[in-house]
Amino acid sequence: MTQEDKPAIPNSLLNFDSLPDAAYVRAPVVMGLYACSPATLWRNVRKGIIPKPKKLSERVTAWNVGSLRAALCGNAA
Repeated sequence: MTQEDKPAIPNSLLNFDSLPDAAYVRAPVVMGLYACSPATLWRNVRKGIIPKPKKLSERVTAWNVGSLRAALCGNAA
């Protein structure tokens, strides 16, 4: 696999620690945080392992950074 073939890591994932709790991130960042596929992401949302996202518009779904941090620390989101 060449450098061009590798998927890029989203800047939001690289800078997750510096994002404010009020920020929102999209599915690729959440999949990177939990190291999971899209199917596993949605399965874990249904199970309550990953917080539910917010529908920002008809075609945009995003997760609150503060909720993700709480869930990653083991606190209820």
